[in-house]
Amino acid sequence: MDADGTMSVDWNEWRDHFLFNPATDIQGIIRYWKHSTVLDIGDSLTIPDEFTEEEKKTGQWWKQLLSGGVAGAVSRTGTAPLDRLKVMMQVHGSKGKMNIAGGLQQMVKEGGVRSLWRGNGVNVVKIAPETAIKFWAYERYKKMFVDEDGKIGTMQRFISGSLAGATAQTSIYPMEVLKTRLAVGKTGQYSGMFDCAKKILRKEGVMAFYKGYIPNILGIIPYAGIDLAVYEALKKTWLEKYATDSANPGVLVLLGCGTLSSTCGQLASYPLALIRTRMQAQAMVDGGPQLNMVALFQRIIAQEGPLGLYRGIAPNFMKVLPAVSISYVVYEKMKENLGIA
Repeated sequence: MDADGTMSVDWNEWRDHFLFNPATDIQGIIRYWKHSTVLDIGDSLTIPDEFTEEEKKTGQWWKQLLSGGVAGAVSRTGTAPLDRLKVMMQVHGSKGKMNIAGGLQQMVKEGGVRSLWRGNGVNVVKIAPETAIKFWAYERYKKMFVDEDGKIGTMQRFISGSLAGATAQTSIYPMEVLKTRLAVGKTGQYSGMFDCAKKILRKEGVMAFYKGYIPNILGIIPYAGIDLAVYEALKKTWLEKYATDSANPGVLVLLGCGTLSSTCGQLASYPLALIRTRMQAQAMVDGGPQLNMVALFQRIIAQEGPLGLYRGIAPNFMKVLPAVSISYVVYEKMKENLGIA
């Protein structure tokens, strides 16, 4: 702050310090601290990132979304075996002591190494429509909450992001059901995504594509809320303590904050995610009546105890760090190739 080294601070030095302090540069903070666009862990329930006015005017926003989409596709493909193992443990975990090593061996034995990526195609294909719908809806919902100065608060941003996430999830939810059915299905049961869709439609009707929809939508609130709260708290702490020369946190800080906030969000919403997956797959697995969300929750507690709501969480946590690392590296490479500074 004492620019001229006189051991005293005059008005101009005091003013210039706060005027040019990078931690107060909102545009810089938005640019460097992107979270949901940069880091993809396979669950698209986070609050969308903000884009600066300059990014919107120059068209950089769509290049960043494209970079994020490609990064998400590579990241999900790289961690697909752990994702399928998570689904298998969620659906079949109660019938035996399925662990990580045993589950992987069982999948390879049943369908070969390629079966580890079963259902990944749908998981990748749904990135584009989900991202586009979420971004469009988020911009529309934000306009409903802006004040007279054109600003929007954290709570309003959270509500807008949650509504945008719900809108996007509603639009692409049938693909979520297809992903689960393909992941749980046996070798030869489905020839592909369209064959799976035709068989579900013929045997169970249109409503089968929205099984588990309610716990999925309810899961947005704890996941997005905790993810946003933890990430914002970590960001605020770093900016207050360490942003002396730049608002750029660096790779390790961004990955660390993103990993921790996403892990906390997943931990809070995981029981709802498990119930969603069970409801999506129970027509294939259970011979008894199709249970609703409350009845399924009660049965899991009665038969498996509270820990039954967290089956499959180990491989889910195992894929977080490689997922965010892969998505960050690919995102940066895509930005470089598209000429984004």
